[in-house]
Formats: sequence, structure tokens, C-alpha cells
Amino acid sequence: MHNEELVAQARERVIESVARNMHLYGVPASIGRIYGTLYFENKPMTLDELKEELEMSKTSMSTGVRTLLELNMVEKVWRKGERKDLYQVKGDWYQNFIDRFCTQWRKGTQMNLDASLRSLKDLEEVLSHTEDDETVKKAENHLQKITYAIEYYTWLNKVIDLFESREIFELTKSEDEKKEE
Repeated sequence: MHNEELVAQARERVIESVARNMHLYGVPASIGRIYGTLYFENKPMTLDELKEELEMSKTSMSTGVRTLLELNMVEKVWRKGERKDLYQVKGDWYQNFIDRFCTQWRKGTQMNLDASLRSLKDLEEVLSHTEDDETVKKAENHLQKITYAIEYYTWLNKVIDLFESREIFELTKSEDEKKEE
């Protein structure tokens, strides 16, 4: 195998892997191929260039790029003399991760935390106004589980805060990186 073929194979392997894992972002593999192609280009690309490179329909290409724009993984750029829209991958993968996953985590965590807190109040109300042993036993059991859940969601919000503030990067530095400072 020639060196050029090895370079192309290495590129294709990464693009394919990115495409297969795009389900983590809630999008199909075809959009991952668009992202991977843009990632390896050294210049912004038009929809027509992407269409030609990936042999996809212009509609699919347009939908895919729009999805990547909404995910904040791709940005539209301007180039003097170019009339068509140009797109390129946003360079900060760490921020892409934070933007995407922290938003989802925060939304899910808050929804679960709100439900748990409402349920906690209901159970406390039941415990203060019932004498039925079976009901008290169930309410106490549920209360214990919900209290644990609230502790977990509170912890998860702190983890999300670490990502959003970027403090996580300080906490995860290797010993060598810390020595270099």
C-alpha cells in the first residue's frame, strides 16, 4: 500500500468512526460523515463541494449542515469573492462537548430534580397526616429513595457546573501538565 493510500485510509477510518458515533448527538451517521469531511478539510466548503465529495443529495446535505449548525459543531464563514455559503468545523471540541452534553444533562437533571422535590413534599405531607402503618411504610421507603435521588441530582449539577466553568480541565490535568505550569 502506498503512503497516499495509507493517509486516505487513516482519514476514512476516523470519519467512519465519527459517523458511527453521531448517535450520541442524536443525529444519523450521514451527518457524522459531513462533520468528518469538514474536519479533515483545510478550508471551508460549500454545500456543492460537500455534495460532490460525499455523493449525497443537496437536500440531505443542506439538512445535515443545518443540523450541525444547530448543534454548534459547524459554523458558517465568509470568504471574499465567494457567493455561496461556506461551512467549517468549529475548532474547540471541548467546548462542543460542553455545549451539547451539559445542555442535555442540565435539562434532564432539572426535570428530575423538580419532580423529586415535588414528590418529597407530597410524601412529607402524607407522613404528617396519616397513621396507616402500610401507607407510612411505603411513604418512608419512597422518601428514602427520593432523598437519594435528590442528592444525586445535586451532585450532577455540580459536575455540570465544573464543565460549564471549565474547572474540569484543571481537575483532570496530568501530573506532567501540572509540573509544566
